[in-house]
Amino acid sequence: MAIDPAMVTELLAEQAGALLDAPAFAALSTADHDPALCDPLRRLLDLLDTPRDAQVLAPLVRREIVWRLLGGALGPALRQIGLADTHAARIGRATAHIRDHYAETLRVADLAALAGMSVPGFHRHFKAVTTMTPVQFQKQVRLQEARRRLIAAEEVARVGFAIGYESLSQFSRDYRRLFGAPRAGMLPRSGRNSCRNRRCPNT
Repeated sequence: MAIDPAMVTELLAEQAGALLDAPAFAALSTADHDPALCDPLRRLLDLLDTPRDAQVLAPLVRREIVWRLLGGALGPALRQIGLADTHAARIGRATAHIRDHYAETLRVADLAALAGMSVPGFHRHFKAVTTMTPVQFQKQVRLQEARRRLIAAEEVARVGFAIGYESLSQFSRDYRRLFGAPRAGMLPRSGRNSCRNRRCPNT
């Protein structure tokens, strides 16, 4: 489930007094499962079977889920999404751009301008928020998309080209490094072929 920053902002504005002051938070963190989330998550999944009801009820259930997350262990990090001028929110604009344009050549200067930061400051805050460099983040987004496409049985070379790789062997190495050995036949044993010998964006 994607979390809408506008919904976070709205809830923070409406219910600020009901939330405890936010302590410091780690850039990347996990928390134990909150039992209070089981019921709304189940209801949200159940709505997949009733599209007419989902149009009305799904937004309400998502709002409930976001509210419970705001009050939980990960709330301090989530609140940053709804605060327009925090470093986390600015970096969020950059990560959203990378996700939308993952197959394109990455230009850090353009991302820094989008975030309203200098290039050195952008690098520093990007790594603080994501624990990765922009190039590493783009690579992970590309490989997650590759995994989705390969599971759907798309052709390996076509997937490599589509997500922005020039070299099929490099694509295979990066994929194995992130996900381990795939199912037999999902990736080739050697990387003699490039992505159909077509001009591809740089990795």
